[in-house]
Amino acid sequence: MRRNKKERQHLLVETIKHNPFITDEELAETFSVSVQTVRLDRLELSIPELRERIKNVAEKRFSDEVRALPLEEVIGEVIDIDLDQSAISILDITAEHVFKRNKIARGHHLFAQANSLAVAVINDELALTARAGIVFTRPVKQGERVIAKAKVKSLDKNDRTLVEVNSYVGQELVFKGEFEMFRSTTAEKEELE
Repeated sequence: MRRNKKERQHLLVETIKHNPFITDEELAETFSVSVQTVRLDRLELSIPELRERIKNVAEKRFSDEVRALPLEEVIGEVIDIDLDQSAISILDITAEHVFKRNKIARGHHLFAQANSLAVAVINDELALTARAGIVFTRPVKQGERVIAKAKVKSLDKNDRTLVEVNSYVGQELVFKGEFEMFRSTTAEKEELE
């Protein structure tokens, strides 16, 4: 259904307010217009691009919550976090993340996204990776969006936190890791004993 500009822009504002993580491509499809039209509408309405919207939402919602490292040091954009429970981040793979020859993402970027999310989910002043077991299940290409989901699995006998991180492109698993995290409270408890 074709809408006039004023109606389309009103719906665009409402749609982005409801889902700040919607892409320009998805908006174009929703409103049956070109991506360029969506970008012009956003510009006219002073609505930032997706990356800025994600950053703004994350800063408002999580900057006071994340304790183990500053939010801006997490690789990717944190879109959800529940300390000592779970967290989610998004990383759009761009030219800076890939090998020039084949446009495949360098593994250290996927590892960094997962590892920094495992640190961020820890509810402590200091969290360090003590050990990690990782598996890359398929190459990630330039232009793909990687969604990393961290879940705190357990505390072992040494009070270390075990965090599982699975990363997806769409519904497809591309990376999985298990991170044993050392917490500063562990060091404090050891000093008292």
